Amino acid sequence: MTALDQTNRLFFSASGLDPAKVQGLVEAAMQGGDDGELYLEYAQSEGITWDDGRLRSASFDTTQGFGLRLVCGETVGFAHAVNLDEPTLRRAIASVSAVKGGYGGQMALPPAPTNRLLYDDLNPLSGQTFEAKLELLQKIDAYVRAKDPRVHQVGVSLGAKWQAVQIVRAGAAPVADIRPIVSLNVTVAVKQGERIEEGSYGGGGRVAYDRYFEPDQWQMMADEALRKALVNLDAVDAQAGEMSVVLGSGWPAVLLHEAVGHGLEGDFNRKGASVFATLMGEKIAAAGVTIVDDGTLEDKRGSLTIDDEGTPSQRNVLVEDGRLVGLMQDRLNARLMGLTPTGNGRRESFACQPYPRMTNTMMLGGKHTPEEVIASVDRGIYAIGIEGGAVDITSGKFVFSVSEAYEIEGGKVGRPVKGASLVGTGSEALKHIKMVGNDLKLDNGRGMCGKNGQSVPVGVGQPTLRLDNMTVGGSKVG
Repeated sequence: MTALDQTNRLFFSASGLDPAKVQGLVEAAMQGGDDGELYLEYAQSEGITWDDGRLRSASFDTTQGFGLRLVCGETVGFAHAVNLDEPTLRRAIASVSAVKGGYGGQMALPPAPTNRLLYDDLNPLSGQTFEAKLELLQKIDAYVRAKDPRVHQVGVSLGAKWQAVQIVRAGAAPVADIRPIVSLNVTVAVKQGERIEEGSYGGGGRVAYDRYFEPDQWQMMADEALRKALVNLDAVDAQAGEMSVVLGSGWPAVLLHEAVGHGLEGDFNRKGASVFATLMGEKIAAAGVTIVDDGTLEDKRGSLTIDDEGTPSQRNVLVEDGRLVGLMQDRLNARLMGLTPTGNGRRESFACQPYPRMTNTMMLGGKHTPEEVIASVDRGIYAIGIEGGAVDITSGKFVFSVSEAYEIEGGKVGRPVKGASLVGTGSEALKHIKMVGNDLKLDNGRGMCGKNGQSVPVGVGQPTLRLDNMTVGGSKVG
């Protein structure tokens, strides 16, 4: 059964609505506008948390509704509801039509269709029983505690979502997508004397739970969480100052995502709010730096067969050999900028409007081995884990905390350090990249991105990088 067949059954067979009637209502609603769509969504989600030796929480949720959007110039009329029936839809149409005000627009062409599928349409929630899921969390807890007597507390969380969407717009056949996603995360606290430190590890993607029920997967995650906690137990205070920083491959690209990626989204550039707004075609990064946003990677957390406007996702080159060559666009901002949508129109749910958002954002690999990158640094830190931080989109200024890092002295990795933070400006950091490793890796699938009050799943990736003249915050000054 195709995604369109499944969504027709969910949205129309159950409600008794006629798809042709809905298409006609949407066609009429869009007359005189520039763009717009009816976005239908049905989603099931669950979350199970095991903490401190017991079941802490278990939740299951089902949501369904529609969002109707009409775009006239830069003005957007938007209405949403949980009831999908003709009277409710007609009230939504009347509401969004208020933005027309005599405006006579030309409806934008619909997205080109695609037959490509990037993930299965399976429902991960039904793939394993609740008892099996709970047993997995208990196994992980027991496994970690048996590994080291210093284990003080273990937290494990398992989550999944199955989302079915259909997009109806004027002048085009409806399009649909079925999106599964799962995640498993392990957090371990260790205690030695009065000192307690923590480590965590997680992963997921647009797959079934089955992958993470395999011992080689969950044991690897548990081992990594424990290893990080034990490393932090031995860590000394980080030294503050300006120095070279080597960022590890994979998850540390969250710094790239936050400090640079948001600044390359279309809306911030159209409004002049991004530091990159006037730099198209200019050198904004060191030679050898190429950054892409790729929503077409199979099974990855940030991937989308189609975005939330119906545009097929694609591989978008943003920075090529240091030069700014592209932006991430939704339909509204692309039209107003005279550009082409890039498949980056995303929304959290039917109750939200779409905005240009990242999918899987990464820096491509270079020519140096990770060992060569580290050996080139006389004094600095090697940051493997990057956690929460704050970024100002307009200026590009950022600060990120480092969850796992080591001293580098004379080209060799030394003692682990704690309390380090990275402070800088995204546009300047790009120019201070001196070496790019050949070990590009994507994160294991744990990313969530927030913007305008909405959160969507994303992926990040990069090779090992050396950045010079970075400001490192720490507990010691030297």
